[in-house]
Amino acid sequence: MITHIKFVSIPTRDQDAALAFYTEKLGFRVITDQPFDDKQRWIEMRVGSSDTRFVLFTPDGQEDRIGGFFNGSLACDDVQATYRQLKGRGVEFVSEPQKQPWGEFAIMKDPDGNQFVLSSS
Repeated sequence: MITHIKFVSIPTRDQDAALAFYTEKLGFRVITDQPFDDKQRWIEMRVGSSDTRFVLFTPDGQEDRIGGFFNGSLACDDVQATYRQLKGRGVEFVSEPQKQPWGEFAIMKDPDGNQFVLSSS
């Protein structure tokens, strides 16, 4: 049976810049960083103790997907506090925290323009 999502891929133009953003600003931890081919590396990162990993990788022919909207949400305990912390580290937000009947959220983006919803757990 399927047990969990192993990884999701985040397309990027510059793996080094993306790696610095996700590790230094968001606090992700590198699990593996190894050569993939002559153009890219296979970089997997983990968020906290979660089994799900993020991969900084753009499959050939998918370069037009760079800078899109990530169809998912990154959970945090306190959207307001996390927003202030990440904004203080230089993370760009396209939407400040907003409260809705279903919870609170903000939208941030990475150096490639990929957008992520940050929401309450």
